[in-house]
Amino acid sequence: MSERLRNWGVSIGTQPTGRLNAITDVPGVRVGHAEVVFGEGRCAPGQGPARTGVTAIWPADGHLFDSKVAAAVHVINGFGKTTGLMQLAELGSIETPILITNTLNVGRCFDALVDYLAFYAKWDFVSINPIVMECNDSFLNDILGRHVHAEHVRKALDQATTENAAEGNVGAGTGMSCYHFKGGMGTASRKLEIAGSTFHLGSLVCANMGRMEDLRIDGVPVGRELAKHPDDAPEQGSIIMLLATDAPLDSRQLARLAKRATHGLARTGTYSGSGSGDVVVAWSASHRIPRQSEAPYVEGPRWLDTHLEPLFRAAADTTEEAILNALWAAEPMTGRDGNSRPAIPKPRVRGIMRRAGYAFREGEDA
Repeated sequence: MSERLRNWGVSIGTQPTGRLNAITDVPGVRVGHAEVVFGEGRCAPGQGPARTGVTAIWPADGHLFDSKVAAAVHVINGFGKTTGLMQLAELGSIETPILITNTLNVGRCFDALVDYLAFYAKWDFVSINPIVMECNDSFLNDILGRHVHAEHVRKALDQATTENAAEGNVGAGTGMSCYHFKGGMGTASRKLEIAGSTFHLGSLVCANMGRMEDLRIDGVPVGRELAKHPDDAPEQGSIIMLLATDAPLDSRQLARLAKRATHGLARTGTYSGSGSGDVVVAWSASHRIPRQSEAPYVEGPRWLDTHLEPLFRAAADTTEEAILNALWAAEPMTGRDGNSRPAIPKPRVRGIMRRAGYAFREGEDA
């Protein structure tokens, strides 16, 4: 298992984590990854080197097309190419697994997901709304090669697990950069006791954004010391943020929840530059919407907005922690044309935080 932020005595917020401190603490959520890594040296467009991949997320148990999950989307900055957001926003539901990949591989992953659901899973449909999300990994990857193919999508879908979601240089995060360090996939969760019942909220991010000098870790502006030559270059890149919960929220409430991820993102230092595609998708794994029903309404518990506060806090805290976990887990990588991204220098960061008077929580291990 890769290193995580809490292994170094840094804990975000005060709410307890789930068992895995991962989005897969939410019952029914599964995550799988597939990587495509080959070649060295000068980029020959279409031939490599490749540093890319795909991540698949099953939002809930069961047949998603016949029993959809309530969902919402919040676009912080719309410089992105994700498919499926228009119908998601209109109907407030998700009916397929979610894929994350590189920007120019969205089309091939869309095709592969439709084929998988129609011909392998044997779902019956003539129209469906695949959600394929993206970040741009072209600094390390031959992105024009679109090296993620159907077999990689199928591997990620088939190998998706409810156990701890891998972090760092995995799946869609393989070639991603974050605050000019190696970035990638990250996750976190919170276990919440609300009105006598236990619920979970989990976050999964594909972190590919930020300038080094802006990086903050639990409020400490470590990037100012880490950046050797701060500059005025614009903040570019993207981040995909997913929020899952087993609290039975409706799509309106999930839209409110999704907005809170913005706070977690901002706490790490970024400000969503003009060229950054920053998108949040939130869903409830327990609020199901049948495709067909004799009744004209859906029965079930109605969540009161007055009980949303713990979920709002968890959305911000898990997003922040998931981004930092992505940085902590990522390993250094050299890609196309010799471009490289180092791992975040953890001992140096710890020293900066100690000098700033940060109170480390010794003995953390999550």
